[in-house]
Amino acid sequence: MATHAPEVRTAHGVVVEEQIVFTLSALCRASGAQAEQVQALIDEGLLQPTGQRPEDWQFSGSALRSTRTALRLSRDLELGVSGAALVMDLLSEIERLRARLRCR
Repeated sequence: MATHAPEVRTAHGVVVEEQIVFTLSALCRASGAQAEQVQALIDEGLLQPTGQRPEDWQFSGSALRSTRTALRLSRDLELGVSGAALVMDLLSEIERLRARLRCR
């Protein structure tokens, strides 16, 4: 009788705590975005840095996820920044509604 070893799967990812703060250059390095792309996400309202000037901007840890998601949507679905923002708003709304259903 043959026995089967359990399948081992390896997941790769980065855990970013909400308390982590990124500068513009750190966010660009971590996400693979160009500064102009991050600026476009700010202009669209997807990212809200603190600070008045780009050299003073600070982003929360959630900005990394938002930036990566927006870049992926733009690349994979060939969306502009506003299209990616709309998709991200809809995905957020779906998640909010699912969470609401789970609480019932």
